[in-house]
Amino acid sequence: MTRVTRRDFNRLAAGSAVAGSAALAAPAIVRAQGNKLKVGVLLPRSGTQAFIGQSCQLGADIAPGPLREMFGVDIELMNADTETNVEVARSRAEKLINDGAQLLIGPFDSGAAAAIAQVAEQRKIPFVINIAAAPQITEQGYKYTFRNFPTAIDLIRNGLSLFRDLFQATNSAPRTAVFMHVNDTFGQSMAKGISAILPRLDYLPFKVVDTISYDPAARDLSVEVAKAKASGADMVMLVSRLNDAILLVREMVKQRWSPQGIMSPGSPGMYEAQFYKALGPRYSDYAISNVPWYNPNAALTKRVEAAFNKQFPKEKLMFHALNVGFTFESLMIAADAFKRAGSTDGTALADAIRKTNIADRMMVGGPISFDAKGQNTQIASACIQNRGGQPVVVLPSSAAQAKPVFPVPGWTQRG
Repeated sequence: MTRVTRRDFNRLAAGSAVAGSAALAAPAIVRAQGNKLKVGVLLPRSGTQAFIGQSCQLGADIAPGPLREMFGVDIELMNADTETNVEVARSRAEKLINDGAQLLIGPFDSGAAAAIAQVAEQRKIPFVINIAAAPQITEQGYKYTFRNFPTAIDLIRNGLSLFRDLFQATNSAPRTAVFMHVNDTFGQSMAKGISAILPRLDYLPFKVVDTISYDPAARDLSVEVAKAKASGADMVMLVSRLNDAILLVREMVKQRWSPQGIMSPGSPGMYEAQFYKALGPRYSDYAISNVPWYNPNAALTKRVEAAFNKQFPKEKLMFHALNVGFTFESLMIAADAFKRAGSTDGTALADAIRKTNIADRMMVGGPISFDAKGQNTQIASACIQNRGGQPVVVLPSSAAQAKPVFPVPGWTQRG
């Protein structure tokens, strides 16, 4: 038996009161944790697509603050680097889920997206694709995979129709083109779509005289450029990534080949910040990319731009518009679904995403919504031409910041 003094009694009573207060406070802590969604962000922040992955990451980094204001929910980012590698993307997705991620977004790359989608379906965790165009990703009957980005087929249709508009606006058109494309999952999907669609478009005046594919990780494209030059084509129709687009232009300058223009029907690379930095205005200017783009006049764009400028004062949103815009919207889709579902359960979140209808968006197009396959079909494209070392909208005329130039000046004719 131990004798309890008055002092001991008072000390024990005080401890019991603290414990009781903590117990009473516990439900509030649980509620606060229940208002947080853990999102795994999968992006290629190293490897051949590192610059683009890092650009997308900016959109993820700025998102939690504005989304808390908009939806009253907290987003916790769990970042992972896919290293521009499909198998790494798959393993990192697994690890994120094991570490507590309740929803996944990313990964910019179609091959990685296909691998992550398989993991998401197996684990019953929603996966919102920010950027990846291979059509087959949303053709598998998946229930937990959603894409807020056009398929390669839609990119091609929109991009080629803007070719027609460009030729009409400039009263000039090439008679021949050489089609050059990366041979990864995205590039092969685009090539397949172009070969199927282009022959049926009688409104385009040019004929493709040669098709040349290459590895996006190649360090030398001298042979491919020499072959393209030998074709005598008036124009280069290009489906690229960032690093290879820089390499391609440098080789064209080196071989003194100045076609009437370099035009993409819907691929990254030539509007990226690093493209301008690596080549300077002289060699980066006049390249044309027909791609989904942000609406600079949208209310959400102004909100995102304010957050972007505050967090990254040395960067400019225009150089990251597509990457930041679609990455931010992916997280917005997650926040909106989380608020409506009131749960972090994967099935409940997926059901809520399926009912998404967000009209107040950043990117050009109709409201964000998903069809039965998990595909958003309401995304439009704009014709972006590099002018003065920055991307400028030249079509459609309703959103144009300048008039398009075609044919473009040769390398030696530029200031």
